[in-house]
Amino acid sequence: MNKPDTNTASPLRLQIFTDFVCPWCYLGNAVVTQLRATNSLQVTRTPFPLHPSTPQEGMLLSELLRGANLDAIHARLYGLMDELSLPHGTRERTYNSRLAQELAMWADTQADGEPIHAVIYEAYFVHNLNIAEPAVLLNCIDQTSLDRKAAQQVLAERSFSSAVDKAWQRARELKITGVPAFVAGDYMVAGFRPLAEMQHFIDFVRDQPGSA
Repeated sequence: MNKPDTNTASPLRLQIFTDFVCPWCYLGNAVVTQLRATNSLQVTRTPFPLHPSTPQEGMLLSELLRGANLDAIHARLYGLMDELSLPHGTRERTYNSRLAQELAMWADTQADGEPIHAVIYEAYFVHNLNIAEPAVLLNCIDQTSLDRKAAQQVLAERSFSSAVDKAWQRARELKITGVPAFVAGDYMVAGFRPLAEMQHFIDFVRDQPGSA
């Protein structure tokens, strides 16, 4: 029997656990965008608490990764970003991403919410902005077709806080300890993977009974 055309088959459900301040998630998001160009995928993004105790004003990466060779780390990351044609700037700090996660979960309930993920990633990785600040997040909203007043209310009332709590609990139940993590069917792959490896994962899951 011939293998079904992955571009016309029933959408495969792919859940991605991510955090906006994770460079590997930024890279992974770009790979998923490439996957969606040639595969029928139903993608959901689930927030993960990478550094939940980061203060509102952020933290120097040199403090967070004390003793690490930041120049070497950045050289590797920026090289991979260049390969994927991802824009990037100079990062010196990490920020608390909780509020951004709440906003993104709300956006995912809207018909036109998909672009907010890329916009928030770029706010941090390109412009080194503090995505814990509501003003920064509302500026991200203004770069999409999402309703600014509705977003402002979500941020003020923290109306998606419980949804993020449940998402974090889901990650704990699946014993996810790092991101990105990709879940499809009964299978999971953790960590950033290049396009060819992710395509292999998608093909493998599709070959399993009841994978759609």
